[in-house]
Amino acid sequence: MSADLNTSLTISASGMTAQTTRLRVIAQNIANQDTTGGSPGADPYQRRTVTFQTKLDRALGADTVQVKSIDRDQAEFPKRYDPSNPSADAQGYVKQSNVNSLVEMLDMREAQRSYSANVAVMQAARSMLNRTIDLLK
Repeated sequence: MSADLNTSLTISASGMTAQTTRLRVIAQNIANQDTTGGSPGADPYQRRTVTFQTKLDRALGADTVQVKSIDRDQAEFPKRYDPSNPSADAQGYVKQSNVNSLVEMLDMREAQRSYSANVAVMQAARSMLNRTIDLLK
């Protein structure tokens, strides 16, 4: 029984680690959402996305989650007319980051819910383990 509880704890920990990475990438996106390229016509900060995958942990005999990749969002950069900006191209347009703060906030809420669910599983497993230990005393 304790092996199953330890397995539950390990699976939840992998979920928490994956969601922590996701939150770090979201924070990076939000922090850089207003950046522009460093020179005329240069690309600004490009939004990052996180992809997860399951991984069989042979020692546990269970699937865990891990970050598969952190990629760049291929959405086009919006342009803003600002001929006085040093990053403006010959037509006076500045490329803006493709980060959408609303999308980032939604992703952040989803990551937070997933993280919290994994914490709840860990708390339940720990409580069950403690009850088992109390019975053995």
